[in-house]
Amino acid sequence: MKIHPLFVWSFLPALAAFVLICVALLCFSGCYTLKQGFILLGYLSKAVPLEKLSADSEERRFVELVRDIRRFSKEELGLKPNKNYTTYVSIDRDYLAAVVSAAQPDAFVPYEWRFPLVGAVPYKGFFKMEDARVEVEKLKKKELDVWIRGVDAFSALGWFKDPLYSYMKKYPTYRLSDLLIHEQLHATVYLAGQSQFNEELAEFVGGEGARLYMEKTFGGDSPEYRAMLDDKADSAAFVAFIRELIAELDAIYQGTLPREEKLGEKKRVIARAQERFAAEYEQRFRGEHYRFFSTMTINNAYLELYRLYYSGEDYLASFYERSGKDLRRLITAAASIKRVGKNGDPRTALEIALFGAEADAASGRGR
Repeated sequence: MKIHPLFVWSFLPALAAFVLICVALLCFSGCYTLKQGFILLGYLSKAVPLEKLSADSEERRFVELVRDIRRFSKEELGLKPNKNYTTYVSIDRDYLAAVVSAAQPDAFVPYEWRFPLVGAVPYKGFFKMEDARVEVEKLKKKELDVWIRGVDAFSALGWFKDPLYSYMKKYPTYRLSDLLIHEQLHATVYLAGQSQFNEELAEFVGGEGARLYMEKTFGGDSPEYRAMLDDKADSAAFVAFIRELIAELDAIYQGTLPREEKLGEKKRVIARAQERFAAEYEQRFRGEHYRFFSTMTINNAYLELYRLYYSGEDYLASFYERSGKDLRRLITAAASIKRVGKNGDPRTALEIALFGAEADAASGRGR
């Protein structure tokens, strides 16, 4: 699962600029941002241009594929041209950062952190797993449900060049194209304080953009394209199951039971859902990617991630259909939204940007 930016820094090689950045970060948000900034800058100092990778066949194919996806993102989708993913960092693990999320145990209410420039976000990232675990223990003392996960990328919103990481060389074409398009969308469209809209849009554009790339590259009848469709079908089936579980739990949380009874019922509902998931697995899924769910520990922090990334309303798919399945048009309209305010509705703003007076009138403002 991808993530939107938790860290916003500008990487400048000059020593004076680096010192100024560190002082500014310390003033803004203290030791956390300063420490993460130093680690990130350490990674970026190791970045090398793609042209300098060795000439072995695996790395050559990887470089050519990245360049083609970047070209497609710019020319076909209209994503912002920049220098992202033109450099490469070797790293000794298969994820970039550990990200912590939290939520109320008896309600779908996410815990939020506030950062300069990006506003409130429902997660906090760490480049060292031990730092993430310290944060987890702090949150548990507040009696929150907590979740920790590894993420493979984030966007810096153009403040510095987002690099590729060595573990990405092993990604299949669809996953790599989805990842790069998702993160390039964040570098093209970002509304401060609108985490759910930002993530839903990036998730939709990443997935559909990658599908279009696969179709153009391999053809709609190719084994590669059919395998991608199978993976997408399994992903949709899993999200649908999670939505069912969220709806069942939310009905309990919205009810009048005492808190302790809600928590007890929550455990029973999750246990029944996992039993049903295991029993119905072959009927629901084509591959083996989701078997883990029947035995993992589930809590509201985990489920809240799916509420963030997949609201269930499918308004973006609806807008996409109405626009004639023109993904470039959808992206251009979203990029034209400059600000909606803390209590504004980015969905309405996107609809108006896409469909103009028609959407304005339908919303009641055109009269």
